[in-house]
Amino acid sequence: MTNQIKWANALSTRPSLEAAVEEVVERASLSLQASADLAVVFISSAFASEYTRLMPLFEELLSVPVLIGCAGGGVIGVNRQGEVQEVEGEPGLSLSLMSLPGVNVRAFHILPEALPDLDSAPDGWIDLIGVLPQAQPQFILLADPFSSSINDLVQGLDFAYPGSIKVGGLASGTSVGGSSGLFCNYNLHREGTVGVALSGNIVLETIVAQGCRPIGQPYRVKEGERNVVMELEEQTSEDFAVCGKSRKPLEALRDLIQTLNEEDRMLAQNALFVGVARDEFKQDLEQGDFLIRSLLGVDPRAGAIAIGDRVRPGQRIQFHLRDAHASAEDLEMLLKRHQKQTPSDPAAAGALMFSCMGRGEGLYGCPDFDSRLFRRYMKDIPVGGFFCNGEIGPVAGSTFLHGYTSVFGICRQP
Repeated sequence: MTNQIKWANALSTRPSLEAAVEEVVERASLSLQASADLAVVFISSAFASEYTRLMPLFEELLSVPVLIGCAGGGVIGVNRQGEVQEVEGEPGLSLSLMSLPGVNVRAFHILPEALPDLDSAPDGWIDLIGVLPQAQPQFILLADPFSSSINDLVQGLDFAYPGSIKVGGLASGTSVGGSSGLFCNYNLHREGTVGVALSGNIVLETIVAQGCRPIGQPYRVKEGERNVVMELEEQTSEDFAVCGKSRKPLEALRDLIQTLNEEDRMLAQNALFVGVARDEFKQDLEQGDFLIRSLLGVDPRAGAIAIGDRVRPGQRIQFHLRDAHASAEDLEMLLKRHQKQTPSDPAAAGALMFSCMGRGEGLYGCPDFDSRLFRRYMKDIPVGGFFCNGEIGPVAGSTFLHGYTSVFGICRQP
């Protein structure tokens, strides 16, 4: 098929930047065997002093019209043995090349001062991106963690492009001495967000693995202000719209912890989170129906809790725990669900992976866990990615900035 999307990735761990660039260009180009329309580059922070040299090297060897990329605490890609590998804390360079027939590819670099007001009409966002909503673009976003206003950006893009997928991550190279790196069309940027809008003959599917498991029962927020939950209502199992007695959040949490086994009780001391249900009408909430947010603090006198998101009365919340076992189970459950819900034809062409620096070998005690589990279910498709300071991906139709998450953007044809 002449209009078939093709995707290739190559990973190099050579300590010489020149040698690493030469290797990934040669291997990815050989694997693609087509003219590339888009290149996505991730470089590890071990090369931080050499970010300024990266784009001239690629410009000399690549003839790809559009290129985006960024620096990461580690990088992910396909090694010489054809296996996916997560390189953490060492020199690493990952290059994905994509042949995208029938796809409009539009790259952009956005500084925070250029963002329209959140109260303005969608037109300002459409002018900023240069793609009409009718084109149903899919977005890949790579942002500086300190100078991008990324929450405002994804909120504005959701407003202007409802239904469009947005995935990506925050660059995680060191920012000491201004050495963070964002790349767009062979230029190095130190601030803002770089990205690409893809429209036409392409579908971008997502898996957002937040790595938590629910404990206890869901509650409905009876009273809350900003990010503070002051009172909860128990839900009756017969009818989720009917609530039982009111409870102080801290009281409910203390009682819940008493019901846990010793291992989970220990885990709750430093890995306790709050899941906020995104679907107000779904009766039986499942793993994956929640937006996971940090438990920031408690007020013993008022019995209130503070979480890392705004809450409002009527929302449902549930406490969650996170550990290696929960993270592994969560990702595998989501992969099985994706496999069951997605047609096998046409097959996925490739994927990008955005994983938190809090995952990887530090979480699992072994290398390459998330990426290899992903490829086991996704028929060994090419994967490129990096370890982020925050991950961008959708939950229940809205885009959020996550932590401790692995987000996958899976590319296929319609």
